[in-house]
Amino acid sequence: MSNVTTIGLAIAKSVFQVHGVNDAGEVVVRRKLTRGRVLAFFEGLPRCLVGIEACSSSHYWARELIARGHDVRLLPAQYVKPYLKRQKNDAADAEAICEAVTRPTMRFVPVKSPEQQSVMMRKGQLCQQARRRPMPCKQSGYALISTPRRWL
Repeated sequence: MSNVTTIGLAIAKSVFQVHGVNDAGEVVVRRKLTRGRVLAFFEGLPRCLVGIEACSSSHYWARELIARGHDVRLLPAQYVKPYLKRQKNDAADAEAICEAVTRPTMRFVPVKSPEQQSVMMRKGQLCQQARRRPMPCKQSGYALISTPRRWL
C-alpha cells in the first residue's frame, strides 16, 4: 500500500469508499472505511493525490487531509459522471473519481475555509427568505383592479 499515488474517495454518511492506484494505473487498494477510521487510514499513507466529489462536507475532509500532507482536489459531480463504468454505488463512484482526478484538463473546485462556508450558507438562507416573502401591494385598490374577475 506504500506505492499508492492516486486515491478516489467517495463520501457517504457513515461508510466511505477508497479506491487507490499506483503509477502504472493498477488497483492497489479498494476498501470501505467508517467515518472514524478515515483519518487514521490517510495518516498511514505517504503523500498522494486525493480526489473527492465536491459537496458541503467534502470541504471539511479536504482541509483535514491537506493538514496531513496530502494533495487534495475537489471535483464537481457533473465532471465525475462520465467516468462511471457501471451502476451508481460508492465503489464505482470512488473508481470514477480516481480516474477523473488524473485528467489534465479537469477543472477543480477550490477548498473553502469554514468562514467561507458559513458566508455561503447565510447567503443561501437569505435567498430562501426572500423567495418566501409575499410581494407587497402598492395600494389596496390596485390589487383589486389588477386581479382578474374570476378570482374575486
